[in-house]
Amino acid sequence: MPETPLTLQTLLASHPNTGALRSGQLHSPLVNFVFADIKPANRGFKALVREQKFDLGELAIVTFLQAKAYGKPYVLLPAVVVARGQHHTIFFNPQRGHLSPGDLNGRRVGVRAYTQTTGAWVRGFLQEDYGVDFRSIHWVTFEAPHVAEYTDPPWVQRAPEGKQLLQMLLDGEIDAAIFGSENPEGTPLKPLIPDAAEVAACWAEKHGGVPINHMVVIKESITQTRPDVVREVYRLLKESAAAAPVKETSVLRFGVESLRNSLETIIQYAELQDLIPRRFSVDELFNDVTRSLG
Repeated sequence: MPETPLTLQTLLASHPNTGALRSGQLHSPLVNFVFADIKPANRGFKALVREQKFDLGELAIVTFLQAKAYGKPYVLLPAVVVARGQHHTIFFNPQRGHLSPGDLNGRRVGVRAYTQTTGAWVRGFLQEDYGVDFRSIHWVTFEAPHVAEYTDPPWVQRAPEGKQLLQMLLDGEIDAAIFGSENPEGTPLKPLIPDAAEVAACWAEKHGGVPINHMVVIKESITQTRPDVVREVYRLLKESAAAAPVKETSVLRFGVESLRNSLETIIQYAELQDLIPRRFSVDELFNDVTRSLG
């Protein structure tokens, strides 16, 4: 007798690679999706990890690593939803003097949250390639971590109430700032890393792919009771990505082995930055059902 379809409360934003799935162009007799109307998706991350509000969702990879560290009931699917070069995301204000990446030691740097995945990638680059001691930097943040159990390390402080990241950089209250989806166009700000696009391309070639932002997670209980649904979700995600323009999906990867190098790198960065208490192996992020997806 065929299994009845399972309805999944889903956090999945409208990306080029998710359009076919969200529009209903792709459908399945095994699964129905109820898509949350949350824009951007990161506004739903806190509800996912704190309240387990969603059965399925995209989640920033550092948030997932922290969720795993604190026993949240989700498992990773080997499916990237958002990935991009990150070297272009850190800026300085040239009106207040020139600044190079190697000049950051002892400075004040703003970031939306210390746990933000973009910030974790950028701190990793700065330490690995520019000799920056991120613990010497005074990190100024504006939001609490998504995972409630995590406490920021002592080199992190919250900005005063009412302060804004961009304005603090323009006013010289911080020396540099990491921006996520925000874009400081129309300002005098300049990228801290010169030729960021070329540097990012070289980094990706050396490290086996562009940095991962968001991947897909699913409640572990579903993998135990309905592995057929898990496999179907993965199939639909791949088909939806294949239906998007190639230029939009060329940075996306599916399958554990295609992701292994990138995941090892962000796990290493996260441990070094005190974002997680220990270094997970890549295989720990999956279970027997999701690890077998290819």
